[in-house]
Amino acid sequence: MEKPEEEVVEMKELVGLVRIRVKRGINLARRDALSSDPFVIITMGPQKLKSFTVKNNCNPEWNEELTLAIENPNEPVNMMVYDKDTFTSDDKMGDAQIDIKPFLEVHKLGLQELPDGKELKKIHPTRDNCLSEESRIVSDNGKIVQNMVLVLRNVECGKVEIQLEWIKNPGGCGL
Repeated sequence: MEKPEEEVVEMKELVGLVRIRVKRGINLARRDALSSDPFVIITMGPQKLKSFTVKNNCNPEWNEELTLAIENPNEPVNMMVYDKDTFTSDDKMGDAQIDIKPFLEVHKLGLQELPDGKELKKIHPTRDNCLSEESRIVSDNGKIVQNMVLVLRNVECGKVEIQLEWIKNPGGCGL
């Protein structure tokens, strides 16, 4: 019996993984009569990650972790918020770009064994980064994390609070 030819799967070089903890929405726009049923979609290149939907809430608590594989650190990370509709297409509730470059730059430094709460970098809001307030990259329980509150664009109101965390990838090419 002849062995089948092995499939050749092209694997792009993985730089690493970033866990995006989608914490909560703040004062999101109403898209239904009294409220909204919001969910979040995060995209980077061909990757598309979706949070669960929170029913009837303009201040939803997701506390959901979504993990992105970083192949090209220069590729933009986009976040869209939608209102889930049953019989019609989902309504847009705003979008934001997540600037992960400062976060990745801190990881290039290869810092290890830092005291908890040690601030490594401060990022101020600019026209380019969607931050609503200053964001800090800090050491937390042996991990490096960045908390940020993003102002949604293309909508009348709303913010989303997220946290970035680097996940070590032993087989990756690294930063």
